[in-house]
Amino acid sequence: MNTTNHLKQRPQIGYHYDGIPAPKGFAAELRILTESWNRVVAVPYLVYMPEKDQLLMLVSCDYPHRPFVLSSDDRGKNWTEPQALEKPSDDLNHHIGVSLTYLGAGKVLLNLESSGRYFSRDFGLTWTGPVPKPPMADGTPWNQWDPFLVDKDPATGKVIRLWETGWKFDATAQEEGMGLCPQKPFFRTSEDEGRTWSREAEVARNVGGGEVALFRAANGNLIAACRTTVPRRFNTPIPEIDHYEGLGISISTDEGRTWSKLDVLYEYGRHHPSLVCLPNGNIVMTYVVRKGYPDTADGFSQFGIEAVVSRDHGRTWSVDRPYFLAKWAGNQQGENRWWSSSQATSTVLLPDGSLLTAFGTGYRSRPNENNMSAPRDVGLVQWKF
Repeated sequence: MNTTNHLKQRPQIGYHYDGIPAPKGFAAELRILTESWNRVVAVPYLVYMPEKDQLLMLVSCDYPHRPFVLSSDDRGKNWTEPQALEKPSDDLNHHIGVSLTYLGAGKVLLNLESSGRYFSRDFGLTWTGPVPKPPMADGTPWNQWDPFLVDKDPATGKVIRLWETGWKFDATAQEEGMGLCPQKPFFRTSEDEGRTWSREAEVARNVGGGEVALFRAANGNLIAACRTTVPRRFNTPIPEIDHYEGLGISISTDEGRTWSKLDVLYEYGRHHPSLVCLPNGNIVMTYVVRKGYPDTADGFSQFGIEAVVSRDHGRTWSVDRPYFLAKWAGNQQGENRWWSSSQATSTVLLPDGSLLTAFGTGYRSRPNENNMSAPRDVGLVQWKF
């Protein structure tokens, strides 16, 4: 890639987009953390550990994907070298690290999509695992992407319950009008920090799509930020794989026994949410934009990271006035144009009141000898509003 194209495609802060000005008070700084690595780095998860004033990040590197962790002692400005979670092997399967969650008191939990769970009791310095993930009641494997929801005793800080979401493929989902991806999302709970789990229950029936970010609002309600299925009006085959899936919100006021009708914020093209509660109770949700932006003048797709805010515990969201955290142009056309897109966002609240959002981007991705997209990168946006 020549220098001119590199600068053109590199993610930029989206202070303005399509005539929408930046909201008053919005300030942001963006940098590409992995630009000097020149390797595949994807699917970042970020947690803040207040006892050490430290950040911990989980990423998946190379092909096949392997999980790595790295940390920052200065709130994201500098980072340690990435440390492999597993020993090198000749296994050609992807081992994608997902669901990084901080439980408090130095305890960290994460999943590998392939092999099970890993636990740390020393702020991510050392890990034990993999511990097999319990399947669903019918023996179906538990598929998980989003972090665990952690409920704590407000007086002692002790973890009293973990919640996790997962999904399974189910042909009846399509028959029930869920669109083109026959998946159903579920949740289950643990009262012993993940050693044993309850029987699963369905999240927001008739949602479709598999990934659900579960979140506790300041008023106690459960919020399910659901990745919705591909709308039927987009006929198969879909060339951009799952990019036509959308994002919706369902709320439970009774600890998951019942859920509100899904409020579809975006019918397609926006998903992979991450939610943060501010001290005043407002909720910030970041997500990726894979479809919906116009192509560039020379015909390349554009991608980005946005955020919306809810000031009423998740009932309504500022979709008419989003925060544009980053956007970039792709460098491929045709069936591989999706290579430049993002696979995740992960946002944490820092002690100074700013937000730090990690995201994946393939703006430099090019085909290699294995016909895979490389390199890929992780970006960081520190922002306030």
